[in-house]
Amino acid sequence: PSQPQVKRYRGRDTEHEVRYHVTRRGVQAEGFPGVRVRHAAPDVVRLEVDGVDNEFRITVHEGDRIHVDTPTSAHTLTRLSRFPDPTAQREPGSLLAPMPGTVVRIAEGLAPGATVTAGQPLVWLEAMKMEHRITAPASGTLTALHAAPGRQVEVGALLAVVQAAAQEEHAS
Repeated sequence: PSQPQVKRYRGRDTEHEVRYHVTRRGVQAEGFPGVRVRHAAPDVVRLEVDGVDNEFRITVHEGDRIHVDTPTSAHTLTRLSRFPDPTAQREPGSLLAPMPGTVVRIAEGLAPGATVTAGQPLVWLEAMKMEHRITAPASGTLTALHAAPGRQVEVGALLAVVQAAAQEEHAS
């Protein structure tokens, strides 16, 4: 079976994650015991919750803001990106997985504190039956290594961090 579709939203103080499958019988929610999706459309969702039908009216504003009228209250949510920009969350020199895959190999002797050179292969990923090399973005010191052989990684997963060597100033 395929992986569920995942949508994430931020409310006032919390984040919400909705997982579902689209099947021949319609939309099926995952992880919500006692909840059955009766109808799902862009403007209205009908759920059966423990045998009671509930209708939720949906209005989308400004692309990412969503207003939900429930039978007892109203909520405004912000849709979170499916693929957040990993550069905003990572320190400089972070090596991120460019695709989902399996770590098949780490460069021999590679450990935090090791000196690496720009373009040096550090980690090998297998994805789509092909092997992909992840190389050092700059010469410097490996400060963190999160990859391990056999580990499954998602796109954007932090594999390692290389702290670039300080640029030497040349006296004139």
